[in-house]
Amino acid sequence: MKKVVVTKIKSTINRPQKQKRIMEALGLRKIGQSREHVLTPQIEGMINKVKHLVKIEEI
Repeated sequence: MKKVVVTKIKSTINRPQKQKRIMEALGLRKIGQSREHVLTPQIEGMINKVKHLVKIEEI
């Protein structure tokens, strides 16, 4: 399975509540914080919803 590192690069202030919840579900709270995830269809969908707030790197 592919793995990706997701890094929060923008704030969730003035964003819809759904996007804030997705960021929390990805484990991203502070700007600059990174998490490693296995790229499942569910994680890929979550990343696509907030791709303007995160940076994605494949491992």
